[in-house]
Amino acid sequence: MLLWINGPFGGGKTQTAYELNRRLPGSVVCDPERVGFGLHRMMPRALRGDFQDLPAWRQGVFEVLDLVLAHHRGPVIAPMTLVEPAYFADIVGRLRERGHDVRHFALLATRETVLRRLRERGLGHLLAAVGHADVALRRESFAVANLDRCLRRLAEPEFAEHLWTDDQTVPRVAERIAASAGLTLAPNTDSALRGRLRRAGVGLRHIRLG
Repeated sequence: MLLWINGPFGGGKTQTAYELNRRLPGSVVCDPERVGFGLHRMMPRALRGDFQDLPAWRQGVFEVLDLVLAHHRGPVIAPMTLVEPAYFADIVGRLRERGHDVRHFALLATRETVLRRLRERGLGHLLAAVGHADVALRRESFAVANLDRCLRRLAEPEFAEHLWTDDQTVPRVAERIAASAGLTLAPNTDSALRGRLRRAGVGLRHIRLG
C-alpha cells in the first residue's frame, strides 16, 4: 500500500510521514523530492525551475514507487506536494492503473495556519526567538508564493481524501490517516517534550539548503 501525503508546502506532510513511519512497523518513507533534488544537481542553477515540470522527475518517481511497491511488504509513504492534475495522473493515476493500492490524503489548513508553520519550521523557532521571524518566512518564498494555488487546487474533489489539520496534532493526523487506510499504528508513547524534540529533529534533517 502507498500512502501519498499531499498538502501545501509547510502543511505538515513530512512530519506526518515520519510519524506514520515511526508507528507503522515495516513501513518505509520514499520521498519524491529527492528525485527532484538529484535532477537539479545535474543542472546549472540558471536552468533549475520547478522540477515537477520535468518529465524525467515524474517518470522517475513513478518507476521508483512502482518498484518499491512491488517488492516491499510494508506500507510505503510518499510525502509530496502535487497539485497539477496532469502530473497527479502521471504518477498516482499510473500507479493505480498498475494495480497498486494507493491511498491519497491532502492535508489542508487555513492560509494563516500554514504561514505560521512556515515561520516555525527548520530554524524558524530560533529565528523567532531572536526577533527575526520575518527572515524565516523570506526563506520560504517559494512556498508562500505557491500557497494560495496549492490550497485552491487541493480542495478540489480529485485530490480527496481531505484532512483539515488546523487544530490537529501531528500524531492525531497520522492516526486519522492510518484509520482511513485500515492500518494499525503502534501506541504513541512520546511525552509532549519528547514529541517536540522528535519533530524538531525531523525538521532540521529536512532543511532545504538549495
